[in-house]
Amino acid sequence: MVWLVTMKKPNALPTAVFLVLLSTLATVALQAGTPLSKEEKKQGFEVLFDGSGFDGWKQLGNWRLENGAMFRAGMGGSIVYEKSKVPDDFELRFEWKVGPGSNSGIYYRPGQYEYQVLDNLRHGNGRNPRTTAASIYFAFAPEMDSTKPVGSWNTGRIVCKGTVIQHWLNGHRVIDVDYADPRWAYNVELLEARGGFLGRRGAYLSLQDHNDPVWYRNIRIRTIPKDEKLVSKPHVEPSIPEGVLAGEAKKLEGYRSQKKSK
Repeated sequence: MVWLVTMKKPNALPTAVFLVLLSTLATVALQAGTPLSKEEKKQGFEVLFDGSGFDGWKQLGNWRLENGAMFRAGMGGSIVYEKSKVPDDFELRFEWKVGPGSNSGIYYRPGQYEYQVLDNLRHGNGRNPRTTAASIYFAFAPEMDSTKPVGSWNTGRIVCKGTVIQHWLNGHRVIDVDYADPRWAYNVELLEARGGFLGRRGAYLSLQDHNDPVWYRNIRIRTIPKDEKLVSKPHVEPSIPEGVLAGEAKKLEGYRSQKKSK
C-alpha cells in the first residue's frame, strides 16, 4: 500500500497523515480478529475466540479483552473453554505473545499435556530445551527455537491424531512424535511422571495463568477426520547439556515422590 503514499493528486493528504491512517487501519483489523479463511471453513474449523468477548470461556475475572486479544491481567487462575471439549483428533490454531520473563501454557488433553508458552531468553525454563516455548512441557523438546522477540505475536498450532502429536511455532513443525514408538520411552516416562494420561481424551482447553502477563488471540479448532493422514517427519531432539539433565533428573524424582505421596 506504499503506492498510495507516493501518488501525487490534488488535495492529497500529507505522507505522515497517510502513514498514521494506514497504521490505524492495520491495528483495527487485528483488534477485530481474523476471520476464518475459505480453506479453514472447508476444513471445518470453529472459532473459539475472536477477540470480541469471552463466550464459552470460564474465568474469575483476571482475564480481560485488550486489542482483540485475551490478556492475563491479574491473579485468579487459568481461563478454560467449557462450551465443548477438545476432540480426540484435532488441530488447534492460535496466536500468543508474552511479556519479559513470562511463562504460560496451553493444556489440551487430560493431565499435563502442555504446549509451553515462554520467554526463552529470560525465564529459567529456557535453559532446558524440553521446557522451552512450543515444547511438550518437560517431555519433548522442539527441534529449534523459532520464537519471535518478546512483545511480538507468535503463531502456534497443535495437531493430535491417535498417538501422534505435532507442535508448530511460526510456521515450523518443531515437534512431530508418535509416543507409541519405543524410541521415545524416556520422554513418555517424563510426560507420565509429570501427569500426562496417555490413553485419555476429552479435556477442556485451558490457558494457563502462571502469574505472568500473556496474551492469546485468534483461537480456532477443528476435528481431524479419521481418513485424513498426517504428514510427518522424523523428530530430532536437540542435545541437552549434562548440567541441565542433572536438574531434570532431580525434578523427575520430585514428580515421582509427589505421585507416591498421593
